[in-house]
Amino acid sequence: MSVFTLPTEEALAHWLDHYSIGRLVEFKGIAEGVQNSNFFVTTTLGRYVLTLFEDISRADLPYYLHLMAHLARHGLPVPAPIANRDNEYLGTLAGKPAALVSRLSGISVAHPGSEHCARIGAMLAGLHLAGRSYGRRQLNPRGACWRTQTATLLHSHLSADDAALLDTELHFQENADADFSHLPTGAIHGDLFRDNVLWGEDGFIGGVIDFYFAGHDALLFDVAVTVNDWCCIPDGTLDPAHVDALLSTYHSSRPFTDDERIIWPVMLRAAALRFWLSRLADRTLPRAGELVLVKNPDEYREILRLRKHNAAPPIP
Repeated sequence: MSVFTLPTEEALAHWLDHYSIGRLVEFKGIAEGVQNSNFFVTTTLGRYVLTLFEDISRADLPYYLHLMAHLARHGLPVPAPIANRDNEYLGTLAGKPAALVSRLSGISVAHPGSEHCARIGAMLAGLHLAGRSYGRRQLNPRGACWRTQTATLLHSHLSADDAALLDTELHFQENADADFSHLPTGAIHGDLFRDNVLWGEDGFIGGVIDFYFAGHDALLFDVAVTVNDWCCIPDGTLDPAHVDALLSTYHSSRPFTDDERIIWPVMLRAAALRFWLSRLADRTLPRAGELVLVKNPDEYREILRLRKHNAAPPIP
């Protein structure tokens, strides 16, 4: 949640006149994240998060906003989009598509334990189950086609070793993609990292945020993305106890299929490749902004190498 576009206080106050949430008190940029411009907004009636969308097309945005509204109606702790007086979630501010959502309480956890992982597994299963009744469908924006296109853009910027690793993995994944077609699919979060989950003082999840990489894909891909982050120790290997905690609670709500068990090691590699590529793109092809967070791509290069050569902890 970086800041690439900064609206004036006057423009924001005028924009909020189209809502029924009181008058602007203050707003400030949010540095975390990498794709959109985000702000904490306080009004006389409450606290919200404002997002100005930098790269997502306006036509695609209703998918994300209505997905959050759908999940919130199902009782999941996700940001609820705020409708304006015309009953629309999406507006325009500073020349960008803009949306306002409820601000959830809690803080992220940098070093999760097994109990955190267990609750994340349960939360992810609940999200996938609730998503079954979501009527809109939009493909994962960081799926196989995006990986191939991004690799082409980045290839000339890579070292010989990194280029060889990327070519080998892309070839492997292109052949493996056919095996994904039999897996359960649905709406996925796509980016359920530690910094996208807020925890309350009671140890329960207070919020799951940043749904702007959501899409329709194999549910197991979402599980692999989550495991690669939540269950990693600093050297990139997976902590077996954390993996077991996350997968067991997930499985108790949405049981894994035999096909998912077979393809699990491949999916961990696909998830690692996706984030290596996106971080490489953010570093190699940066965009100007006021508060811009660029995460280190080398972390996910090493995770990819480890997933290639190490046996994956088994699915229940």
